[in-house]
Amino acid sequence: MGRETVGSARLYLAVAARGFRRYASYRAATAAGVFTNTVFGLILVYTYLALWDERPDLGGYDQAQAVTYVWLGQCLFAALAIQGGGVEAELMERIRTGEIAVDLYRPADLQLWWLAGDLGRAAFQLLGRGVLPFLVGGLFFPTALPTRFDTWVWFAVALTLAALVSFGIRYLLALSVFWLLDGTGVSQLMMILGVFFSGMVLPLNVFPGGFGEVARALPWAAQLQVPADVLMGETAVAGALAFQAMWAVLLLAAGRLLQAAATRRVVVQGG
Repeated sequence: MGRETVGSARLYLAVAARGFRRYASYRAATAAGVFTNTVFGLILVYTYLALWDERPDLGGYDQAQAVTYVWLGQCLFAALAIQGGGVEAELMERIRTGEIAVDLYRPADLQLWWLAGDLGRAAFQLLGRGVLPFLVGGLFFPTALPTRFDTWVWFAVALTLAALVSFGIRYLLALSVFWLLDGTGVSQLMMILGVFFSGMVLPLNVFPGGFGEVARALPWAAQLQVPADVLMGETAVAGALAFQAMWAVLLLAAGRLLQAAATRRVVVQGG
């Protein structure tokens, strides 16, 4: 049993490493992504600065925190596939064409296989595409970064949980193609929900009343809003991580249940 566990761990580590290397090979796309995230970051920063000039302490943030939030969003945008573009795109295509049948015969757990690949992708996108815009923002604008080492440790934990939540959402939506037979609408829905409810447009803290409470309770909040508040010391760490962990467990469990239902009705299309 021990050898099987070690062997499985090595397999999924190899899948994650392959995912990292695969995206690392797209050098031109990575450079374009760094440029794009930096430009959008600049646009959002000046928009936020103007907004916070009119409404100081909006959402409980000062200007430095608002700027930090912007650059963190640009740092995590591709890593967490907030607008889509992770492994779910390939998964949906394999389901549509029937190639998923090959994956089901593979001596590996389907969900863990795609999760490992997505974590490898996320790690590269964070390091290769996300860090530089974040550093540019910190260099040219006032930011609210922590000085305590333990805050950075908890932030790393929050990022890991955010990646699990992100995958859980996208995996569920990808599996819906077993019934819908096309991923176009799912991808558009993923983009709209991801950008708005993760807080990429505006921090969820600025949304008032019941709508704000609902938005902050949805799983997308675990992707950007919660890590940002952990980084800037604007939330109780234990409660924030528990919120993320809860959604990660629920989404991954739901994905496993939907996967089981889907594999019972696999129909190979296109031969």
